[in-house]
Amino acid sequence: MSGTAEAEPRRGRPGDGQGDAAASEGRPARPGRPTRSPAKDPAEGVWRFPVPAAEASVPVTRHAVRDRLLAQGMTGVRYQELIDDLLLIVSELVSNAVTHAAELSPEVVTELTVRGGWVRVSVEDGDPYRPKALENDTGRTGGRGLLLVKSVTLQAGGVCDVERTGEGGKVIWASLPVPPEPAR
Repeated sequence: MSGTAEAEPRRGRPGDGQGDAAASEGRPARPGRPTRSPAKDPAEGVWRFPVPAAEASVPVTRHAVRDRLLAQGMTGVRYQELIDDLLLIVSELVSNAVTHAAELSPEVVTELTVRGGWVRVSVEDGDPYRPKALENDTGRTGGRGLLLVKSVTLQAGGVCDVERTGEGGKVIWASLPVPPEPAR
């Protein structure tokens, strides 16, 4: 497997955002080239970014998700806080997966869903251990990634959870609302 996270759009679903050339070719779109006008709601769809369970996959996945969000029309001030929150969440979840699950899961899959006024990011790995958000302990130098994800998600008005997969692994996800279009 290469060290790049290329979007794998889900096939056969209407409105999955496969209309742009980058998505249909499985490449991330370039930043600054939205497929829709920034004044409209973002284009909907579902994309998967499989990467090796390696530390280098964290920034690769973060950039792939950012590029996809921009390609879906999430440009401008309206979306900046949402994108910042999503990228922080992706970084934390992928970092946790490659740090703690790599031994049992050689691949980590991030899924991005834009639908119905919400953006959901999920990170799936093959490790069955279900992590819990630790309390804020100032004596520890790490271990607060899920607490941060939970806090950012709740502050944005979203929801997050950890679920088991059918294959015995887990998926950790967060859904955040798309900010409404500003009144004119």
